[in-house]
Amino acid sequence: MSAPTVYDVAERSGVSIATVSRVYRTPESVRAQTRERVLEAARELGYVPSGNARGLASRTTGVLGLCFPDYADPDAEADAEADSDADDAVMLYSDQIIRGMERAARRHGYALLIAASLEGGPESLVAKVAGRVDGFAVLAQTVPTEDLEVISRRLPVVMLAGPREIDHLDHIVVANADGERELTRHLIEDHGLRRLVFVGGDTDSPDAEARFRGFQEACRDAGLPVPDEPALRTTMMKQAEGARAAEALLDRRGERPEAMLFANDQMAVGALRALARRGVRVPQEMAVTGFDGIPLGRIVQPSLTTVRQPIRRLGEQAVELLVQRLSDTGREPVSLTLPVSVVRRASCGCG
Repeated sequence: MSAPTVYDVAERSGVSIATVSRVYRTPESVRAQTRERVLEAARELGYVPSGNARGLASRTTGVLGLCFPDYADPDAEADAEADSDADDAVMLYSDQIIRGMERAARRHGYALLIAASLEGGPESLVAKVAGRVDGFAVLAQTVPTEDLEVISRRLPVVMLAGPREIDHLDHIVVANADGERELTRHLIEDHGLRRLVFVGGDTDSPDAEARFRGFQEACRDAGLPVPDEPALRTTMMKQAEGARAAEALLDRRGERPEAMLFANDQMAVGALRALARRGVRVPQEMAVTGFDGIPLGRIVQPSLTTVRQPIRRLGEQAVELLVQRLSDTGREPVSLTLPVSVVRRASCGCG
């Protein structure tokens, strides 16, 4: 059976070939109702947009792709602009994954194509990558599951982070719950802290939710109250939101917490700066921790206690799985869990 073409999609959706092309190239130029009809037809047919169908079918593009949300943090970028020597230090989560993938891709003779913007919707993001690569890695919650199902019929796909939404795809995650549990135990057992609060992300952030579960487990093991929900949730988990969360927690009535545990390092860095502005001494009056192990955590004052995950290795391993899948399409799907480690620094009273 031949692969579906743009002509098939146009016929099924009742529009012109030019309209189908615009849906994938400039989605904002097509009415929402028409755009959805075209995308639905494409999903039903299993159509993958491609500028070079022959190259796609024979896997000869020599390119691997990476899809992820735009994690740009204006405050981190401002840090880099203010200190040109700090460029490496402000590398964020996505930067580290890219560096790991680029390194491994070069080793195997591949280039890397990156789609990091959700402008135009997830379908636009898929269209940017799927038709131009031999295989691609997708960060959790970036592309709808139904679209991944369609793409994976034609291309190897590796899912990074989050739950394994599609059983037949290769999948890599880090030990989020284990890391946060060990970090929380450190604060409780080694520093004697009892009033702990966790600042998480949206409920659809699988990594942040797993980290909160680790926090809950440590509290339960220690006989402390176990919250049903994080003390606060943020949307983008950036520095500014971490700062606002710290301010809000300080302004709450009742006994002040002894430690603020953040679902990622970017928020924790923002919180450190907000606490300094409010005259709260860290760690003497408030311990602060993060998660990820981005380089910025080493240079902030005080240096940030965190859980280091092997972010570059995550990118490198994604490439290895894609290359293996390209050479053996029938191999059993792989699900890997990479270990993490607690890094004890000054913001909790160590170091």
